[in-house]
Amino acid sequence: MFDPSQWKTGGLQATNTVQKHTNDTDSLTADIEKVVTQIEARHIDIAPDYKEWLACGFALADMLQEAGRDYFHRISKFYSDYNGVECDKQFDNCLKAKGTAVTKRTFFDMARRAGIDISPARPIDNSNVQYDEFIETPCFPEEIYSQLPGLLAEACKVFPTAREKDIILLGSIVTLSSAMPNVFGIYHNDKVFPNLYLFITAQASAGKGSLKHCKRLVHQIHMQLREQSANYKVEYQVELNQYLQHVKKDPTLVKPTEPKDKMLFLPANNSSTGIFQLLDDSDGKGLLFETEGDTLAFIFKTDYGNYSDGFRKAFHHENISYYRRTNREYVDIQTPRLSAVLTGTPRQIINLIPDAEDGLFSRFMYYRFSLTNIWSDVFQKQTDTGFEEYFNSLGRRYFELYKQLLSFPEKEFHFSQAQKTHFNQQFEAWQNEFINLLGPESVANVRRLGLICFRTAMIMTVLRILDTGEIPQSLKCSDTDFNTVMKIGNVLLEHAKTVYLQLLTTSKKVKQETMKDKFYNLLPDEFLRREAIEIAAKLNIKPRTADKYLNELTPSNLLKDPVYGKYKKQNMQSVQSIQNEQKN
Repeated sequence: MFDPSQWKTGGLQATNTVQKHTNDTDSLTADIEKVVTQIEARHIDIAPDYKEWLACGFALADMLQEAGRDYFHRISKFYSDYNGVECDKQFDNCLKAKGTAVTKRTFFDMARRAGIDISPARPIDNSNVQYDEFIETPCFPEEIYSQLPGLLAEACKVFPTAREKDIILLGSIVTLSSAMPNVFGIYHNDKVFPNLYLFITAQASAGKGSLKHCKRLVHQIHMQLREQSANYKVEYQVELNQYLQHVKKDPTLVKPTEPKDKMLFLPANNSSTGIFQLLDDSDGKGLLFETEGDTLAFIFKTDYGNYSDGFRKAFHHENISYYRRTNREYVDIQTPRLSAVLTGTPRQIINLIPDAEDGLFSRFMYYRFSLTNIWSDVFQKQTDTGFEEYFNSLGRRYFELYKQLLSFPEKEFHFSQAQKTHFNQQFEAWQNEFINLLGPESVANVRRLGLICFRTAMIMTVLRILDTGEIPQSLKCSDTDFNTVMKIGNVLLEHAKTVYLQLLTTSKKVKQETMKDKFYNLLPDEFLRREAIEIAAKLNIKPRTADKYLNELTPSNLLKDPVYGKYKKQNMQSVQSIQNEQKN
């Protein structure tokens, strides 16, 4: 039977921020006192909205601990709805949340933007100043690795460090979520499938690269789809040739329909419409697996609104609609099942998801860690044949299960009643803690983590079939897998908190789509000026303005110079490469 005492939740455990500096507390206090005195003299509210007020509290708690409380009150009192009791309550929460990545830099930057002089109150001997800061986030409990389904356990066991094991575990779960047919569960009265989104964030060379091996787990599935598409295209070409030979004699013949281009791996170097078109061709199923944060960050930057909207809808399997410009066809993807594995540096995540309160943020699970100064033995062999072949062999095992699942009717995944009760109680507690710490705007992170944990349990339950060799009539979550998933969820919540606070204090306003953006997005990949003018007319753009846009888009490298009057769009990677060369 399920025993909640088998594991310890510990609530939102604090991460540790390690700081080394020679500035003593007295000097720092003097600097803060100088800033606050100016605020009081000028009656300035440097934290007019909730996000800034929250960041101010975290920064003061990080710098001075309990001694920062009085400064928090002195700064907060210039807000029109200042409440001393609420202010105390919020600072209590800030003190509990050590290691939030909100430090003195945030506080002094807020003051600077408000027009406050932030120069040091006392002269500083810069020759002795040393400052080093990194965020230490928790790893998954070691004991879960002996309790995983066999395939996941084998994927993780060949990696020596806890970080690598965690990354491979998450990467494997999310990768497999893209290719788990005929499995569903009912969550909050909605039919949901296993698909998940993951973002691994760390500095360059921190060790994110091992994630690429997870892709091998479903490589054979992708190759099967590509082979099927190639065969369909050959058949189509034969039928098309026969049609062209006989259509003049028999006008009643129906032209054959070009087959869809099916694949599992969706290329990230694409526009949002391109991604969704490929997703539609593959029956609404696919995996976006991108380990180069710069590539995806650039693409999101140029087409953010459309990407964000599609990703948000796909997470909940809501229909995605778009206009196929080439065939002038309206497309509606029914029940999309998109999975995503992304990596990037902490700075790159701001380009991908610029605002913590954007609904896209809460749809991802996050894992953030820092660079270590330990040199790894680059000649130590963890497997006899290398990681690629090792993961290929695991992929071949999963491919056999995949084919079995395809041949069976849909199977529903269930929690036991005891698991449901504990799940609800635990997430309600986590929700209350998150709201108390980060405010009501943060609640979506906990609520969607509930769905993420439900889907993760579904995936683990399906993988148990490889261990038993039998596909059951219904998929019931074991207590072992339930406990494991809840332990994983507890750690993921802590990582989400760290990334959320980072975005909360560094978020930037998403660029609104201009009329020129709309015009460009509607243009086909190749077009004549006449066609561009027709598209412009649909947007009520005058021909003279359309010509102006075309002239502006060409120097920006979004359009190639016209050849024989025909314009051509550059692909996103080419644009980025050209712009980088121009910068250099």
